[in-house]
Amino acid sequence: MTESPSTTGTSVPTVPAAGGATSCKAASLSASTDPTGGGAAGSVYEKLIVTNTGTVACTIEGFAGVSLTADANGAPIGEAATRDTTTPVTTVNLAPGKSAWAQIRYTQAGNYGDCTKVAAAGFRIYPPNDTASLFVAEPHGACSNAGIKLLTITAFQAV
Repeated sequence: MTESPSTTGTSVPTVPAAGGATSCKAASLSASTDPTGGGAAGSVYEKLIVTNTGTVACTIEGFAGVSLTADANGAPIGEAATRDTTTPVTTVNLAPGKSAWAQIRYTQAGNYGDCTKVAAAGFRIYPPNDTASLFVAEPHGACSNAGIKLLTITAFQAV
């Protein structure tokens, strides 16, 4: 068993999933967003979709670490996504070419009068139990000051 940091900064055990499949890692995933989820009251809902681009099955379980960044290699801007626990955590088996999704809620930075607004080029995505990340190019306004939470993320679900 190894340990990797969680989105809260604590260590999380990384173990092979049931049935011998291993946890999906960034190196064998691609990520995209589907912005057709709608919006309400200054928020936009969209699907974060991860697809197994590897040659063997893997499993994904839990929450992605998500933050806004200035570019593909940049540091996070502002607060990381807060976990929305209304969706139960399940294990999703991903055969090669198959996908899972989680819902991102992005609250418009302009909703916060005390926001120090900066441009974000997209989302940095950390798959559960992984320290490597993926980048999804999708420009948004971000708040560089701490304490303003623009993002929430649900647990991954089967497509």
